[in-house]
Amino acid sequence: MATVIAVSSFVARGTVGLRAIMPALDRMGHEALACPTILLSNHLSHPHAAGSAVDPGTLTAMFDGLEGNGWLRDVDAVLTGYLPSPDHVHAVEVLISRLLAVRPDALIVCDPVLGDHPEGLYVPRESAEAVRDRLIPLATHVKPNRFELSFLTGRPVETIADVVAAARSLGPSTVLASSIPAADDRLANIVVTRERAAQCTVRRMLHVARGTGDLLAALFAAHVLQGKDEFASAASAAAGVKHAIALSRGSDELRLFGPAAWHEAPALPMQGLES
Repeated sequence: MATVIAVSSFVARGTVGLRAIMPALDRMGHEALACPTILLSNHLSHPHAAGSAVDPGTLTAMFDGLEGNGWLRDVDAVLTGYLPSPDHVHAVEVLISRLLAVRPDALIVCDPVLGDHPEGLYVPRESAEAVRDRLIPLATHVKPNRFELSFLTGRPVETIADVVAAARSLGPSTVLASSIPAADDRLANIVVTRERAAQCTVRRMLHVARGTGDLLAALFAAHVLQGKDEFASAASAAAGVKHAIALSRGSDELRLFGPAAWHEAPALPMQGLES
C-alpha cells in the first residue's frame, strides 16, 4: 500500500476532484491523504452550486500538520488537481519540495486541471501559468488533456505527432495525454516517455459524467505505485475509466461508490507509435 497526498477540489455531491481520486486510490489499495483546495456543494456544470476556495494558509497549515506529526516521510506520492489561485500552487510547490527533501524517490503526478476545448481556461490565467512554471518542473508524471498540453507547451496540438512532440518538450519523464481525437471517432490516451510513445483508444461517447480526467489520473498513479510501467498503467487506468463510464449510464455522476469492481477491468490494448 502506498500513501498519496491528494490535493484537489472537494464536492459534497458528485464524483469530481477528490471524490473521484479517493475511491480510485482506495480500490487500488492505497491511502489518500485528502487536502481540499475548494469546497463546493457540487461541480459547476449543474444549474446551482455553492461553496468557496479553501484559504491557502489553511492548506499550508494542513501540510505543516502532516509534516509536524512525522507523516511526510511515509508519503510515496503527491497527486495534484484543481488549484484555484497562484497561492494554492505555491503551497503545493512548497509541500513537494519538502517531500522530495526526505523522499527523493516520491512520485509527483500533476493533473493540470486548467481547461478544455472548446471552453478554454476555467481557472484564472495566472493560476494556469503558475502550474506551468512552478509545478510542471517538479512533476515526474503529467496528465494533460489536449487543450492543457497545448497551453503548457505553447505548441499547437492537432495530430498524434503534435502530441508526442509537445509531450517531449514539456520536461517530466512521463506524459499521459488524455482525450486526444483519433481516427474512426475515437479518443486516444497517449503515453510519451523519452524513449517510447504508445496509445490506447476508446470509442467517443456522448453525455459522459464529469470527473473522468480526475479518475484517470488517480488510477494511473495507483497502477504506477503498484510497480507497473507507465504504458501498462495507462492501459489499465483507461480500462477502469471506460468501465466506470459504462456502469454510470443514465446517471449525472460517475457511480464509483457501489460494489461494482470498475477498477478491475482488463487493460486496453496499447499500440506503439513512431517516436
